Amino acid sequence: MTPSDLRALIRTVPDFPHPGIQFRDITTMIAHGEGLAACVGHLAQRAKAAGAEMIAGMEARGFIFGAAAAAQLGIGFLPVRKPGKLPVPTIGIDYDLEYGSNRLEIDPGAVRLGMRIVIVDDLIATGGTALAAAQLLRMAGAAVNDALFVIDLPDLGGAARLREAGLRVESLVEFPGH
Repeated sequence: MTPSDLRALIRTVPDFPHPGIQFRDITTMIAHGEGLAACVGHLAQRAKAAGAEMIAGMEARGFIFGAAAAAQLGIGFLPVRKPGKLPVPTIGIDYDLEYGSNRLEIDPGAVRLGMRIVIVDDLIATGGTALAAAQLLRMAGAAVNDALFVIDLPDLGGAARLREAGLRVESLVEFPGH
């Protein structure tokens, strides 16, 4: 399946979670076996081309795509978690959201100095979470140069923000608007 075919499998839910928002719902694509396999295949191919030694994915939907792509490549997967979810000592980073702040944490023992880690997530909107994940992985000693997404919402500027921070950004599909 092509990225265009995958785009057709993504449901748009109007006015969720607020009026005027066009929510891009991937559950219809991940419920479609051939679509999910193709999506993961495209992401894995791009991660391999980027020289990934490990894939990192942000909680929660980044776990779906990142872990599957890592398994397909036979490399490790590093979960980038919400605070307090890991049972070992962690390192973390606080970052700003549109309305507040949040925190991401990882197990630093999972990262080797200079390890090439590719970030994978379902969607890039404003880029705040992905940028924080890249900074956190770099704090742990990783070389993070690439971020892959299933969906880009280019009108929100996240991909451009990541590029300004020195990341190569690729997405399989784009949707206009918010």
